[in-house]
Amino acid sequence: FMMMAADGWYIYTGREVIPLGVTRVRIHESLTVIPARAFYGNFTIKEVECHVDVKKVEENAFCGCTSLRRVRMPGVEVVEGCAFFFCDALTDVECDKLEIIGRRAFDGCKSLRSINLLSTKIVGGYSFVNAGLMDATFGKELETIEAGAFYNCTSLERITIPLKDGIITRDSIFSGCENLKHV
Repeated sequence: FMMMAADGWYIYTGREVIPLGVTRVRIHESLTVIPARAFYGNFTIKEVECHVDVKKVEENAFCGCTSLRRVRMPGVEVVEGCAFFFCDALTDVECDKLEIIGRRAFDGCKSLRSINLLSTKIVGGYSFVNAGLMDATFGKELETIEAGAFYNCTSLERITIPLKDGIITRDSIFSGCENLKHV
């Protein structure tokens, strides 16, 4: 059976495969984690909303969701590896409490133009490789940017990071970022 809200959103409870054709998904209030591979390869989902108690998005949760455009995750603190791998339509990521970005989490998100992650502490290796980023902003909480984090982000022009020792762990972080003008 399908759980639909009155406003037409599909309610995901964590125990089902989302039927093809569903475009908007809201995470049920009983879930605090979006499980690994939960939406893997679903090419019809366009928008996902989480409640504030969802704290983690596990590995490959949205991998290959090629129509996904908007994700609203106000309470998420951890996005694990490859969580949004090749979500190439993704333009809007809202996660005000995001602290840890796993390896290759946003790899191949070529429509993602801007990120504003003021709570982020760790940017994992190759997190945004091949992404369409033009602008990235991190706040004073930032501790580490791992190797290749922005590798081949050819549109990246500006990145804002705090002036602290040890944040940049390798010089390969910005390899292939030929348009980077402001750090």
